[in-house]
Amino acid sequence: MNVRAHLGEPLEFEEYVRRRHDALLRTARRLVHDPLDAQDLLQTALARTYDRWDGIADKQLADAYLRRVMINTRTEWWRARKLEELPTEQLPDTSVEDFTAQHADRAMLMDVMKVLTPKQRIVILLRLWEQMSIEETAVALGVSAGTVKSTLHRTLARLREELERRDLAPASASGP
Repeated sequence: MNVRAHLGEPLEFEEYVRRRHDALLRTARRLVHDPLDAQDLLQTALARTYDRWDGIADKQLADAYLRRVMINTRTEWWRARKLEELPTEQLPDTSVEDFTAQHADRAMLMDVMKVLTPKQRIVILLRLWEQMSIEETAVALGVSAGTVKSTLHRTLARLREELERRDLAPASASGP
């Protein structure tokens, strides 16, 4: 008898983790910035999900379930953190990185995305943000791979048009 089966460890969970680990780790990295904390977050979420794996009837929703577990875990960690302040006479000399341009770019992108339909936004998010393949995106949306490709093509064209309209397109995109 297989030791794993005897211990009640579902082999399909092990296969799922092997197959989706990189994508799940990317999600964890978006939730916490430190790479080691992201690995801890993912491991904690996987351990919590393993305990409930048999209760997930539709395994195609496992990614969504795991994302929710990661978000809840990160929130728990945030609430539980203890901030220790040590009073000093002088403040340390440190430089702070300026993320103003990054925040402005993100705000501009979010504003430009408003011109898209909900279907176009979800295709962009799944394909480019979550880095799902065409096939994974098609399965997640319940449409054909061809529909995903054509929607993605039209969506990117629409985003380019909107950026040009706002004079935000990069110089290399405007041509000679």
